[in-house]
Amino acid sequence: MTIEVDLKEIKSLLSEVNSKLDSLLEEKDTCALMALEEKSLKDFLEAEPDIYSFKDIKAKVKRN
Repeated sequence: MTIEVDLKEIKSLLSEVNSKLDSLLEEKDTCALMALEEKSLKDFLEAEPDIYSFKDIKAKVKRN
């Protein structure tokens, strides 16, 4: 009976590994698509005017 228990544990571990690999591959695909989108939109976005200027931004710099 220990062989059956061992096989069930191995199957469980393999299932967990497969799930983690799927997640990693999905994340890699997402990063690749984001990089491609950024590259393809670069020229378009550079040609667009800025919505806000530095004068419009109200930020304070902390000084020690």
